[in-house]
Amino acid sequence: MKIRTLIVDDEPLARRRLNSLLQKAEMVEVIGECKNGREAKQAIQDKKPDLVFLDVQMPDFNGFEVLKNEAITDPPFIIFVTAFDEYALKAFDVNAIDYLLKPYDEERFFQALTQAQKRIEEKTQSRLHNQLQQISEKHHHQRETGKNIIEVQYRGRTFTIRTEDIYWIEADGNYLRLHMEDKKYLIRQTMQSMQDMLDSRLFLRIHRSLIVNALFVEDTRYEGNNQYAFLMKNEASLVSGRSFKEAVKEFLEGL
Repeated sequence: MKIRTLIVDDEPLARRRLNSLLQKAEMVEVIGECKNGREAKQAIQDKKPDLVFLDVQMPDFNGFEVLKNEAITDPPFIIFVTAFDEYALKAFDVNAIDYLLKPYDEERFFQALTQAQKRIEEKTQSRLHNQLQQISEKHHHQRETGKNIIEVQYRGRTFTIRTEDIYWIEADGNYLRLHMEDKKYLIRQTMQSMQDMLDSRLFLRIHRSLIVNALFVEDTRYEGNNQYAFLMKNEASLVSGRSFKEAVKEFLEGL
């Protein structure tokens, strides 16, 4: 997961140095640069960065005035970068992650960036947890008897199960293994055909061989390397494929 980062400083050399250092960080995506407070206000509102390196003294608005924007519903994390040490206490009053005093060295810069990465990951994990709770509550009272029925065979008997009672689905050769609360069933069907018949509001394909039911996801955790761990209510842990990162993010953000 890239940290979408905005650089705000009225000095071209300062912006260039920040950009140069950020290019060394694989987890960062620089989404823009601003040379004054007015540009910064608009960029934060429009681009919704995760992190802003923000100068204090600038034309139009200073760094603290930039943050006074009621249109910003989900404010980014802030690392102040300035040549003036008298604003440090005020910076932490607005929940800044760090306060870089110019001139700073590379070690000090990456110390601040590491702290920002940790805080952003904690926020992401908390948000995903809340979203999973919401979808569980939303669909708890919406189960319709007889909807999305699958026939399975077990010990010589054929009977039906409801898809919404499936915890997750795992590909196994030419078969699919349906994981229930305390049972597993094997059916001959492809992952794609199963995905097509499932309720996309509840079921998410997180891997070429895994589909999870959001009703039974206890929590999620970003593992790094574009992978998420899905912690199921029966204590199983399922890891998403790297190529499914965007699908996972879109699904959870759309809940």
